[in-house]
Amino acid sequence: MLDLMPSLGTWRPAVSGERCAVATIVAAGGSVPRPLGTSMLVSEHGDVLGSLSGGCVEGAVVEAALEAMRDGGSRLESFGYSAEDAFAVGLTCGGELEVHIQPIQSTSAAGLDPALLNAVGGGWPSSMALIRRLDAAGGAVVVRDPARFSVADSKKLSALLGGDAGVIRAAAAQLEPLLHGGRTGLVRLAPAEGCGTVPDPKPITLLVESRLPAARMLIFGANDFGAALLPAGKLLGYEVTLCDARPAFSSQGRFLAADHLVTDWPHRYLAAEAAAGRIDSRTVVCVLTHDPKFDIPLLETALGLDLAYVGAMGSRRSHRQRIDGLLACGTSPEALERLHSPIGLDLGAVTPAEVAVSITAEILATRAPQAARGWVSLKDGTGPIHPSRPENRTPEQSKVTPWT
Repeated sequence: MLDLMPSLGTWRPAVSGERCAVATIVAAGGSVPRPLGTSMLVSEHGDVLGSLSGGCVEGAVVEAALEAMRDGGSRLESFGYSAEDAFAVGLTCGGELEVHIQPIQSTSAAGLDPALLNAVGGGWPSSMALIRRLDAAGGAVVVRDPARFSVADSKKLSALLGGDAGVIRAAAAQLEPLLHGGRTGLVRLAPAEGCGTVPDPKPITLLVESRLPAARMLIFGANDFGAALLPAGKLLGYEVTLCDARPAFSSQGRFLAADHLVTDWPHRYLAAEAAAGRIDSRTVVCVLTHDPKFDIPLLETALGLDLAYVGAMGSRRSHRQRIDGLLACGTSPEALERLHSPIGLDLGAVTPAEVAVSITAEILATRAPQAARGWVSLKDGTGPIHPSRPENRTPEQSKVTPWT
């Protein structure tokens, strides 16, 4: 739903005040085109904003949304692939979706208040969250600062949950990690103990959509590899900073695409950013300077922080020397386990562009290790980190001196 809000101000049905329903993916299995939390708006006249599956199930969802608006109730629809009936509504990719459909109309207790959505859509902050109650009680709460949100301190969320202290404590344990991490998820809570007189009480179901400012990628090293990694990091959605202590290197025009271009000693800059609260657990650090006087103090600082990824470029011999230097500085063996060195996945990368792909691939693999089975990080391998047989090298690769 968060992705659709910036468009509400220009979507004709919303501007004209038509009744609408929101359809949201609340569960997904197998191969599906869109993730949990993806939403689509349907107006009372059948106009659509957004997409759930790229066309596989949209028609059936529109019909269900129109029906929901007619009777004023929410519903849960399931879609999957049926080998027995090739003409059944479903996902040809073989996956399964559960789609929650909810009217947006202020007169319905189960609906979302249009004024609430318009207030959010009117000002689009980079950090916000939406908590929607999907069970019969309905309702929603907008969170303006999810990174610092406390469930116990929110009167609006307490009202959404019915005010029961036990439910609020249980909600805090599940909601706050999602909000603080900028993630989307479905939360189910046992109803209040006072509901014991109600036969078969339904759980409280919340959909949390949380968005934080872009995570940061800090590239240390104004060289060919840094120049190639910069656009790759931006392509993945990172806010990219390139830092180098040498003005003659960092002032080159090829680095101007960085969100931040810094001339400072790397370890000093990283320590200052951490002290200012501009580093978090989503931050990625790529050390490409390949120079011990920069690398050792920088990696000592980085490995003392809670970061998503720390990688350092160099050969296996450079890596061994780097480890010795870090141990001599007092870095613990446990912290060194977090260091990706040599940096990147073992893809046979040689050119700066290929190395950038190798590094970003490893960063993605650390986000979802279960999806990266079969790929080997260079830090876990042995032997030269570049192909040495001339017949296996492209003309472009042959121009590059291997840093083995």
